[in-house]
Amino acid sequence: MNFNIEPARGNLVLVVDDVPENLAVLHDALDESGFTVLVANNGEVALQRAAEAQPDIILLDAIMPGMDGFEACRRLKANLATRHIPVVFMTGLTEAEHVVAAFEAGGNDYVTKPLRTGEVLARIAAHMQTARLMDQARSALDAFGNAVIAMSPRDGKIVWQTPLARTLMQGYLVDSELTDWLAATQTAHSQGQSHPPLTLARGSRRLIFSAAEFSEDEQWMIVLREESDAVQIEKLMAAFKLTQRESEVLNWLIKGKTNRDIGEILGTSPRTINKHLEHVFVKLGVETRTSAAAVAMTKLRGGGRKEELERS
Repeated sequence: MNFNIEPARGNLVLVVDDVPENLAVLHDALDESGFTVLVANNGEVALQRAAEAQPDIILLDAIMPGMDGFEACRRLKANLATRHIPVVFMTGLTEAEHVVAAFEAGGNDYVTKPLRTGEVLARIAAHMQTARLMDQARSALDAFGNAVIAMSPRDGKIVWQTPLARTLMQGYLVDSELTDWLAATQTAHSQGQSHPPLTLARGSRRLIFSAAEFSEDEQWMIVLREESDAVQIEKLMAAFKLTQRESEVLNWLIKGKTNRDIGEILGTSPRTINKHLEHVFVKLGVETRTSAAAVAMTKLRGGGRKEELERS
């Protein structure tokens, strides 16, 4: 029996079980039903194959030596690359505490042993259909350049994310910072107050999280955007016909820096910075630092388009 089948798009199942006979039975049943099957006989291998192959669904044995299914599921759901994959537990444990443990670990469903292949196939079909609908919605958001994540109000974990959001979060350590920010945002929201976005820095790049929809009973919708000093400077140059140095000065002005601060950063005098700002004010059609910052921020965030169209 060949377990190294090339994955087919849209019907890849990862089966995790330490008993070879169980793997063989499930492999044959799924293969005959048109699914492509990958297998793993322990939790560590399951984590690796899930991350590499990105299966559409995982059938996971609850009781295995070493890392059991509950721990494997927790790690799958803790990983940004695999937390979106539905997990169906396979277990002979039907006591309520074990069922609860499966769901608390992040499982989406469970089937009891001895397995009935018809039931397993029905559960797989249902969860894969739901996952496809969710993927279509996420892809639609992604197609319009939206990086969005949905988070559970119960535990603050990411429920789903658009592909663009997943890409943006790679390389940023987001878990603890995001959890703390969500708690503070929830507290402020319950008091009828707003809470500032979360900004995570990595070199000259910044990843910004803003709450779009926030409810105690439903998923929290968080919009992500990434900023870069280099990209921001280029945008300012193009938007207002600024020189490179004028754009650099305006970029630091937006961040609240004084002329002395900007001069130290750019290696020039405050008097020279003031001369650059005079040119910037003329090109932006403003007279003060505050107005310049406001106009520039509106342009960078995509605002002001209506006014431009009306003037044209």
